[in-house]
Amino acid sequence: MSRLHDPFLRGQVAIAALFLFLGFQYATWAARIPAVKADLDLSAAEVGVLLMAAGVGAAVSFPAVAWLMRRMGSRRLALLSQLGLALLLLALAAAPNYPVALLVMCVDGVLVGCLNVAMNAQGAALEARHARNTMARLHAVFSAGSLLAALLASGMTAATGSVAAHFGVAVVLLAALGATARTGLLDDDAPAAAPAPADPKPARRWTVPSRPTLWMCCAMVFGTVAEGAMNDWSALYLKDVAEAAAELAPLGIAVVSGMMVVARLFADGWRSRWGDGRVVLLGSAVAGTGLAVALVSGGVAPALAGFACMGLGIAAVTPCVYAAAARQGSDALTLVAAMGTTGLLAGPPLIGFIAGASNLAWGMGAVAASAGAVALCSTRIRWTAPAPVTQGEATPA
Repeated sequence: MSRLHDPFLRGQVAIAALFLFLGFQYATWAARIPAVKADLDLSAAEVGVLLMAAGVGAAVSFPAVAWLMRRMGSRRLALLSQLGLALLLLALAAAPNYPVALLVMCVDGVLVGCLNVAMNAQGAALEARHARNTMARLHAVFSAGSLLAALLASGMTAATGSVAAHFGVAVVLLAALGATARTGLLDDDAPAAAPAPADPKPARRWTVPSRPTLWMCCAMVFGTVAEGAMNDWSALYLKDVAEAAAELAPLGIAVVSGMMVVARLFADGWRSRWGDGRVVLLGSAVAGTGLAVALVSGGVAPALAGFACMGLGIAAVTPCVYAAAARQGSDALTLVAAMGTTGLLAGPPLIGFIAGASNLAWGMGAVAASAGAVALCSTRIRWTAPAPVTQGEATPA
């Protein structure tokens, strides 16, 4: 079968476009926060609240996202969320004042929650349908989207100070990604018709999450807190605590992001060989221990080594937990994804609060502790052994 017509490859490319879209959209507005701060004349505290608004929107979106997933399915929800997130970039650029910007960021958090659930549901469905691992590679594409957005932001900032012009170019690129995704997303399976019971009772609209689901939520929150905080605070730690030269400070983000992309490219093979549970346990233990040793040692070289351990170890946590949650059903996946989005968006401000109350070394210590908490949570999750197939096998007929 030609790879062009391989249904697994076609679905993988379309779903990867969703992941690339979300990483690109998120990093696009994050890269221009200093410009938004200047345009709206915001204080540092107001910027912190603006960032928290997105996390709040993601946290409160769970009931709505769960309902939308049942009502629309992952395919339609993903496409509509993409449209809304692209338009919100333009709305943020045009925001006339702080309250409007807060509203835009809150809605952004809700739509990020929608797309996060929908795209991971699509990825998990692709794995189940073809018995082939791909979630880690999809999450690598998310990281690549963030990197591409950062490069675009750097170029646009050098060319023009206009946030509206930058976001306009970004929206054009996002539209292209949306068109790519539309061509190959999986159709949601229609639920099988069940015979009506003799004594029908009103269906329960909400049930208490199972204990394994709650442990997945905890692992996801701690994992995304660590992931988000490393991206936002590593450069400042190198400059202010490790006393690195100014030209070395950006290496913190580069090391973390680079190791995460590399690890996610290989992590699907690790999952097939060792299983998701062992990958998460060992990876998060390496991440937490490596960063903790670096913080105790002090200095630029240990810090970079610790950042590399964090990027390498934490990279496979979210793909594995999302895949496990998807096997518990759409409601479990929605709740776990909402916690993941909340941790990713709320983690950096939380570390900032800890650093403000003590210092950034303690803040980074909290990041190491978060990785250790992931290892503990992973021992309480019911992991399913992956099918013994290799990445290069043909799609089952």
